[in-house]
Amino acid sequence: MQILVFLRDNARWLSAGVLLTFLSSFGQTFFISVFAGEIREAFQLSHGQWGGIYTLGTGSSAALMVWAGGLTDRFRVRALGTVILLMLMAACLFMAINPAWWLLPLVIFALRFTGQGMTSHIAVVAMSRWFIATRGKALSVATLGFAAGEALLPLIFVALMIHYDWRLLWVLAGLIAICGIPVLLLLLRQERTPQSMAHLSQSSGMEGKHWTRHQTLHHFLFWFMVPALLGPAAFNTAFFFHQVHFADIKGIAHVELVAMFPFFTTASIGAMVLSGWALDRVGTARLMPFMQLPMVAGFVLFALAGAPLTIFLGLFFMALTTGANTTLPNAFWAEFYGTRHLGAIKAMAAAIMVLGSAIGPGITGMGIDLGLGLEAQYLWVAGYFVFASAMMTIGVARARPLLSLTP
Repeated sequence: MQILVFLRDNARWLSAGVLLTFLSSFGQTFFISVFAGEIREAFQLSHGQWGGIYTLGTGSSAALMVWAGGLTDRFRVRALGTVILLMLMAACLFMAINPAWWLLPLVIFALRFTGQGMTSHIAVVAMSRWFIATRGKALSVATLGFAAGEALLPLIFVALMIHYDWRLLWVLAGLIAICGIPVLLLLLRQERTPQSMAHLSQSSGMEGKHWTRHQTLHHFLFWFMVPALLGPAAFNTAFFFHQVHFADIKGIAHVELVAMFPFFTTASIGAMVLSGWALDRVGTARLMPFMQLPMVAGFVLFALAGAPLTIFLGLFFMALTTGANTTLPNAFWAEFYGTRHLGAIKAMAAAIMVLGSAIGPGITGMGIDLGLGLEAQYLWVAGYFVFASAMMTIGVARARPLLSLTP
């Protein structure tokens, strides 16, 4: 009953979050990679070349996110969101009309910055700032847009590619993005926390302080979190980026692999909701060290899979971390560093994650070109997540006592 009251009382702002996270799909790897085969064929690219282009474009967007992410501390969601959605539409149309391979890094930059970067960043910062005691619930609900995009868009667009040219489908994506603008403006006619009233709903972090970005970058916990920020972004992205090649080496049709994605999304939604419920009760400090352990099992199963059922199980374990990763890290920054400068701090974290999503496809694509198969690479990936989990455990254990200190 309490959750129904929460949803009713906050429907307007939660719906805005869902809308933004859903529309971010057009700049997410799981959507762009649906067209990987067509893009590589159209521009005559190898796996390594396409991966390198993706790394260059995504890495550039990560650099810009360091500055642009801080705009969420200065502008209202309805104003900044409108501008970014217009830019996202333009990026989709750019992909549709792009005539040359050498423009692809710029196309990828535009899609990744506006979609994966800013659209999702605006949504999660808004939820973290607008909600305090119910931050976990708010993030769980708002990030359902990610899950809906993962579940629906690959299947829909793969099916449409049977009948329509892939470039025309990017025009459709742009039209959907721009249709989100009037909906966003309608939902946020009155924002929950206008900038002029932001001080009324701020919560402090460690030592009772409102940490600045400069202070955060000089604090040990941030750097202990970096491997965990890079990992899911890099290797989830790599998995979806190479989904066509992965299906081929496993001897299954691409559409058969894509048909498993709704299950992956369902499992990630379950993990998302459960993690949101848990963090409101026990906080992020107790949950973060365990968040990425399911990825170890997931990538070991991907490496060893000899049948669709094993891939299915691998997706389940990857979904557990993916779901938790949409709520726990976003709440973590607010809980440990406060909300006054959350946009700027979260922008640094987002930039690292975007950088990870740039690195993943690049190094795995290069590995494929050099003869190191995905199956061998995924065993190394599993080892990386063991390392990232250990780093998180150490960092959080050292920082947790600071949460109870006051100035």
